Amino acid sequence: MKHFKYYNKQDVLTLTKLRRFETKLGERIKSFGENKTLEEALQQTDCHYVLFGIPEDIGVKANWGIGGADSAWFPFLSSFLNIQSNDFLSGDDILLLGHFDFSELKILIESNAATPDEKIEAYRHAVNVIDDEVENFVKTITQHKKIPVVIGGGHNNAYPAIKGAAKGLYKADLIPLAQINCINLDAHPDYRPIEGRHSGNAFRYADEDGYLNKYCIVGVHENYLQQNVWIDMVNNPFIDCITYEDIFIHEKKNFIQAIAHATGFTEETFTAVELDLDSVENILSSAATPCGITALQARQYLNFVATDTKVAYLHICEGAAKSEDDRENSTTGKLISYLVSDFIKSHSENIK
Repeated sequence: MKHFKYYNKQDVLTLTKLRRFETKLGERIKSFGENKTLEEALQQTDCHYVLFGIPEDIGVKANWGIGGADSAWFPFLSSFLNIQSNDFLSGDDILLLGHFDFSELKILIESNAATPDEKIEAYRHAVNVIDDEVENFVKTITQHKKIPVVIGGGHNNAYPAIKGAAKGLYKADLIPLAQINCINLDAHPDYRPIEGRHSGNAFRYADEDGYLNKYCIVGVHENYLQQNVWIDMVNNPFIDCITYEDIFIHEKKNFIQAIAHATGFTEETFTAVELDLDSVENILSSAATPCGITALQARQYLNFVATDTKVAYLHICEGAAKSEDDRENSTTGKLISYLVSDFIKSHSENIK
């Protein structure tokens, strides 16, 4: 992969704060071996979970958003590698590959595009480059019957993740068609019209291209649901959603019932698990909200879906440690660390 940076064991240990009488996750987690191809590494490992990052905000900026989604990966990784390795989560079942680096594309655009419209078009063109590399990466992982754990980056990466997982699972003879379902905890459906690739239309592209079968969104905010998108969703029997207002304002379902509805709707085949951090209140993102789900509820969501779905992959996206407009949040990385560890713990118990 042209833009992928693989980590070796020394890279991992550099970020791990060693301490006597303790074992950190970074000491136990597996890393990419020297002089191996990705295929060889996946064939030789017995790990179920393959972790990598996509620290980019090109897709967010292509959606007229505020940059910063490229800043969460390293704070997450620093936090994740330094949690305790213990009976609850040892780290032995996780292969850490590394991260994509698309910064040269961003620099090229921002150095040469003369107008805001030119920048938008260039960003959207660049998202296609990201799509191709992420798709091939996810495809390779899933065809070896591993579960990708993907830390973004913008929600644009859901499209290549869905496409790659569908192709990989099909190639592994685990599904009869290259098509999977998806559950998304999100304040927005990200089902905007096809107008060039960006973070707001990943699921539309996946649907139109035939890789997304059933799609259920939990916690959509009615105030930010475009009427044309709403009409398209209502008229599509393969799309369902439970709005934030129906859960927390009108109390038609409680939060756990809403998640159970989503897992029931998508239960017949492999399901992508998506979590957009702009659904969590007071977490830094391009579309940060003062009124969303709590961090605890985000953890409950991943705990539930990890045990009640046939997981194709996990994708956590849109979080930022520092945004382009100079807002900062020192806990974003630690929250993502909690979310990933919750997911792996719960899913591991489910497959024993």
